[in-house]
Amino acid sequence: MVNNSISLPILGWREWVALPIFNIERIKAKIDTGARSSALHAFIIDPYRRGGESWVMFAIHPLQKSSDVIVECHAQVKDKRLVSDSGGHKQRRYVIDTQFIIGQRVVNAEMTLTNRDSMRFRLLLGRTAINTRYIIDPSASYLQGNPNVNEAQRLLKEHNLLK
Repeated sequence: MVNNSISLPILGWREWVALPIFNIERIKAKIDTGARSSALHAFIIDPYRRGGESWVMFAIHPLQKSSDVIVECHAQVKDKRLVSDSGGHKQRRYVIDTQFIIGQRVVNAEMTLTNRDSMRFRLLLGRTAINTRYIIDPSASYLQGNPNVNEAQRLLKEHNLLK
């Protein structure tokens, strides 16, 4: 049940998202309330140790239907979990914590890393990332417009989350 006294932003079934920690200013995301976890495209995943902690290097193709642009990313590993995809196939995936931006909001969320080259969207935002933060209008798209990266980077720096 939604509390109508609280004004939540509305998302369409797809939105533009920024991942500022990975220097990705725009990536199309599918908003998927049927998926529990969020999934970020990674076509190379290479775990390593840094300062006694588990980290992962991964490479992303941030543009839909294109492998021309490659972004190399590094993140601390939060977990490695068995995740079921929409077809019921189970896969053990690395889990990272990161921040994403939709519109002018910065959201902290867990994301699993998986190869989404065959999928239409390079980023899927599941219900745990959007729960209680947004209302979803499945008949609409891109309601939040382009992410406000400058404002988000200011907020991230203010909270010591952007390096």
